Amino acid sequence: MSHAKQISIFGFYNFKTTAQKSFSEYIVQSIVYCFSMAWIIVGLGNPGYEYEGTRHNTGRMAVEYFAKTAKLSEWREDAKSKSLVSRGLLGKTLIALILPNTFMNKSGAAVAVAMRASKIKKDALFVVHDDTDLPLGRGKLSYGRNSAGHKGVESVMRALKTKDFWRMRIGVAGPRDMPAEKIVLRAFTPNEKRAVKKIITASIEALITSISEGTQTAMNIYNNT
Repeated sequence: MSHAKQISIFGFYNFKTTAQKSFSEYIVQSIVYCFSMAWIIVGLGNPGYEYEGTRHNTGRMAVEYFAKTAKLSEWREDAKSKSLVSRGLLGKTLIALILPNTFMNKSGAAVAVAMRASKIKKDALFVVHDDTDLPLGRGKLSYGRNSAGHKGVESVMRALKTKDFWRMRIGVAGPRDMPAEKIVLRAFTPNEKRAVKKIITASIEALITSISEGTQTAMNIYNNT
């Protein structure tokens, strides 16, 4: 008979999961993952059905797709960080994917909890997000750049007290006569969805390349597509 357990994974607490293994096995697994974490990948966006498919949720969509592509664990809700977390191996590298369930401008709180729990360095953090300064269908991998007014990125920078982390910027630019804060809440048209699907796929490939071959190699490929 299955039952819920309170366990610690990646140093996060209050996960509720079906006990398919003994509690002691989960504890051992948790310790191994917590101290061996290599990368954290965060998908910025807003929770809730009304925001699904909007430009501002492009980062969240990309990380959701990454979890499927890499065949990582099911998403688990973490009460402490107020986020969804998926974890697993990419080759021999440990990774955790995080989807903050706070709204965009409070994303930094979830990221800060994850960074403290995993004890990894900030240069092993990827934040994936929409960017209205980039044309739809284009993307750019960057490090240590200013937020350019993106509220989610600003929140992460404030929480971590640094801008020195990796960002995957996915272009979502819309009509030039519309303010950015309105553009990001618009849904993609059917034609736009095709371009978005293509750039999300390229973004996932860039993430995988960054982890397996290095960020410089990924930048040389991804930033020129």
